[in-house]
Amino acid sequence: MCENERSFIAALVHIMQVSLRSSGPRHADVRTAGILALVRQTFLDKGFDGASMQDLARAAGMSVGNFYRYFPSKAAIIQALIEHDGDVVQRDFAAILTSDQPMATLRQVIQTRLTNADDSDDLALWTEVEAASRHSPEIAQSAQRMEMDVLGNFLSVFSADTGLSLAEVRLRYSNTASFLLVMIKAASCLSCASPIDHQAVRAMILRSINHALDEVRP
Repeated sequence: MCENERSFIAALVHIMQVSLRSSGPRHADVRTAGILALVRQTFLDKGFDGASMQDLARAAGMSVGNFYRYFPSKAAIIQALIEHDGDVVQRDFAAILTSDQPMATLRQVIQTRLTNADDSDDLALWTEVEAASRHSPEIAQSAQRMEMDVLGNFLSVFSADTGLSLAEVRLRYSNTASFLLVMIKAASCLSCASPIDHQAVRAMILRSINHALDEVRP
């Protein structure tokens, strides 16, 4: 897997591992989440390179000086966006790992995300994340760490479903976990402007994912 693939997959799917907050959000956390929601559209409209800190502060309804108190750089905002969205997906993984049928639940979650991909602005945002990771070593490094967490979550699902130890699952199915990430990336890279049948291509990708999961056995 090439470096760009690793960084994009990790950023996209930090979707897949951030520590779940066990207590209610603090005031500062709520305020930060509100700011992220406001600046999100500005990143989508202008891209990470095109959006200035002034643009982002204006979107948040704040002075530039006050905005810098929360986020000292655009890189810090990107990392916060990744973590914020990752919490949502971590809840998916928590549900998968505690379900009676972890593998079946994983299949359903993946199918739902791929089927509804065209209805979400998240893919455009993660495309911007991938571009930013090419120019920012700190974002790329963070993304690579996230990828390892995502792979660990997949392997935990395999272990919970098969009853095999994590060590044995890692030995047998590390490539399968990596394949899932590559396929999710492929589905996310389909541009709405491209002259192809997105749903048909995503259905093919989903069949490939399910075929790979069929091979995960005790």
